[in-house]
Order: sequence, then C-alpha cells, then structure tokens
Amino acid sequence: MLLFAAILLFANALFNAIAWPRFYPRIAADPRARDADGRRTAFYTVHVVLIVIALVLAAASAVTGVVILL
Repeated sequence: MLLFAAILLFANALFNAIAWPRFYPRIAADPRARDADGRRTAFYTVHVVLIVIALVLAAASAVTGVVILL
C-alpha cells in the first residue's frame, strides 16, 4: 500500500512539473498580462502564483514519495 502511495505521489509530481510550466510562455504573451503602460496585471500575477503553487506541490509530493520509500 505504501508503494502505491509513493507511485501516486511521484506521478503527481511529474505531472505538475511537466504540465504547469508550459503555461507560462502563453500567459506572458497574453495581451491581458500587461496594461497599457506595460505593467503586469492581476491576470499575470494570479497565473504565476498558480504555477508556483503547483511546482511547490510537485516538490512536496516528490519529497513525500521518497520519505515513504525510506
């Protein structure tokens, strides 16, 4: 059962590490990411925060998976 949990955690970490960073270039290039003066908007900030949270969760999942296996 612990092996299954570790595999799920590694799969989650892999998915988050691969899928979420791919959104950043599209978010940065989106016209809603900057206002008329070129400053970053809330749209940009919210999406970057979501990506960072997903990557932190990926790291936590990977670490937890390793701890389970030890």
